[in-house]
Amino acid sequence: MRLHRNLVFTVIDSLQLIFNEGVYADKAVESALKKDARWGARDRKFVAETIYEIVRWRRLYNEIAETKEHYSRENLWKIFAVWAVLRGIELPDWKYFENSPIRRIKGKFDQAQSIRKIKESIPDWMDDLGVAELGKQWDKEISALNKQAPVVLRANTLRASRLQLEKALNASEIETTVDAKYKDALILKERKNVFKTEAFKSGLFEVQDASSQLVAEYLDVKPGMRVIDTCAGAGGKTLHLAALMENKGQIIAMDIYSGKLKELKRRAKRAGAHNITTRPIESSKTIKKLKESADRVLIDAPCSGLGVLKRNPDAKWKLQPEFIEKIQQTQSEILESYSKLVKKGGQLVYATCSVLPSENEKQVMNFLKKNDDFLFVKEKKVSPSKSGYDGFYMALLERKK
Repeated sequence: MRLHRNLVFTVIDSLQLIFNEGVYADKAVESALKKDARWGARDRKFVAETIYEIVRWRRLYNEIAETKEHYSRENLWKIFAVWAVLRGIELPDWKYFENSPIRRIKGKFDQAQSIRKIKESIPDWMDDLGVAELGKQWDKEISALNKQAPVVLRANTLRASRLQLEKALNASEIETTVDAKYKDALILKERKNVFKTEAFKSGLFEVQDASSQLVAEYLDVKPGMRVIDTCAGAGGKTLHLAALMENKGQIIAMDIYSGKLKELKRRAKRAGAHNITTRPIESSKTIKKLKESADRVLIDAPCSGLGVLKRNPDAKWKLQPEFIEKIQQTQSEILESYSKLVKKGGQLVYATCSVLPSENEKQVMNFLKKNDDFLFVKEKKVSPSKSGYDGFYMALLERKK
C-alpha cells in the first residue's frame, strides 16, 4: 500500500481537531470526507478508517511513540508512523518520517501486550471499573469492543422484505450477508456509502446494529396497541416498533431533546411510518398526562455507552468516571418516573447499550424492590464477545393487573 500525501495530511489535520480541540471523531471524519470531491471510495475509506483506528488505539500508539499524551503536530506524525509500521505499510521518504525507529516500534508493541489497559488502549479508571463489574469476562468484552463494528442494516418491512432489500442493494453493487438470529438484518460484506442508494432514499432500510434490533422485538408489540417510546432520540427503535406494529395503533415518541424528534419525523416520513406522534418532554406534567395509558413502554435509557465502543471509540477518551455515577442516578429516576405510564397488565422494557451490571440488572433489581406492582418477566444480556455486535441489555417487566 502506498501512502498519498493529501490523504495523510487530512488524517493528521483531523487528529489535531479530535485530540487537541475536542471535536467528536464522527464530526471530524464527516468534514474530512468533504475535503476533496475527486476522492474515490478507496481514498475515502482510507481517511475514515485511519482516523477511527488511531482514535481507537490512541493510548497504545502514544506509549509506543513515547509522545507522553502531547499531541503536537510533530507527535501526531510519530503516532501515524506507529500506525503505518504496525500495519506493515512502508513509510515513504518524507521529512516527517525521518529517523522513525521501525524495529523499536515493533518491539514496544510486543512489550505492551502484557498490560491490558495499554494493549486494549483504555484509561486506567475504565479498566478498573470493567474488572470490578465483570471480573475475567472484561478481558473478552474489551477485546471484542476494540474490533471494528460491522455495518448492519434493518429492512424496513413497511416498505420491503429482507429479500427485496437484498436484491435492491445487489442492483447497486452492494453485497450483504444474513445472520439467522436477526430476522430483518443484512450485514454489509464491505463498507460502502449506503446513503446514496435508491434503496435508502426509498426508505427500504435503516442502519441499525443487530443488537439494537433486538430491543423493539423484546417489547412484544402488536398492531393496534398504544406504545410510548420515552427516550426516542432520533428514532431508530421507534421506527422498528412502527414496522412491527404494521403502522396500526399509536406510538408516542418522547424525548427531552426536541431537535432529535425533528430528525425522527424526517426519518418516519421516509420510512412510511404513519402511526408515530412526537412529544417533547418539557416538564413532569408531560409524563403525568399519560399516566397508566400505555400497553407498552420502552425506556431506552441514557447510559455510559460502554457497549458501543466498537462504533464510538472516541467515547473511551470523552467518558469520565463521574459521568458513570451521575448517569446511574438518572437511570434510576427515569425508570421510576416513566414506569408510571404503563397501564395495569401492560409491559415495559428497560434497555441500555452498556455492559455494566450496575447500569443494567442492578437498576432493575433496585426498581423492583421499590415497586411491588411490577413483575420481572425476563432479561437478555447481549455480549459483544459472544455476538460480534454491540453490547446491550434489556429487561421485560409487567405491571400487575
